[in-house]
Amino acid sequence: MLTVYDYTSAMIVEAAGIPLLLVGDSLGQVILGYDTTLPVTMADMIHHIKSVSRGTNKAHIVGDMPFMSYQTDMSTAVRNAGRLLQEGGAQSVKLEGGQHLCDTVRHIVQAGIPVMGHIGLTPQSVNQLGGYKVQGKSHEAAAGLVKDSLSLEEAGVYAIVLESVPAPLAELITEKVSVPTIGIGAGVKCDGQVLVFHDLLGIFSHFVPKHARRYAELGEEIRAAVARYASDVQTSNFPGDAESFGMENRMMDELSATLSK
Repeated sequence: MLTVYDYTSAMIVEAAGIPLLLVGDSLGQVILGYDTTLPVTMADMIHHIKSVSRGTNKAHIVGDMPFMSYQTDMSTAVRNAGRLLQEGGAQSVKLEGGQHLCDTVRHIVQAGIPVMGHIGLTPQSVNQLGGYKVQGKSHEAAAGLVKDSLSLEEAGVYAIVLESVPAPLAELITEKVSVPTIGIGAGVKCDGQVLVFHDLLGIFSHFVPKHARRYAELGEEIRAAVARYASDVQTSNFPGDAESFGMENRMMDELSATLSK
């Protein structure tokens, strides 16, 4: 799975053979420039999910439910989940949280909406967690995450994202549940992995998470290309003949003669 936010990226990623595309609320940081995911709205999510859905033909699109779109009451959660499918074009939704969220998951699933779970580091709870830290390091916390995963499976999720969880714990959870696990900073033993498109390509440089492997450094290449463009414009090397449109000399002569009268 890859996290993407727009039409062009979705086309590229699907063409590369990625079967799952997550339109994450991390767009708040990567695209909109917020410090956290908390300011992201339903309107933001629907806008970007629509963009990704127009760029795909067969990939499964997962839409993140943003902060406070599902935490208040069941009917609001079901309605907002439905909007991501009906208005955005997603095929499923992702919610952050464990045992306390299971009733909400059940209601959404009962409405015919597939749900992906998300436990471990849950960015929407960053203030409660005290920052972006690895989760499940103590015995009590680790046992809690195992219970969370089993409870979410029983509630009806079709997969669970494990974020910033020690690799041995993620392996244990993967063995315990029958639904697929998707890791991000959770070791190689998960059933699948997810990265943010911009992290993979080296485009987003505000910070580089420990779990992200950069497969390219396109950010520097893009900066250099833009600098070359600016230089070519300033020195009149762009546009050249190849990028310009001509006109017959006879027509220009006629036009000049007309204007000089």
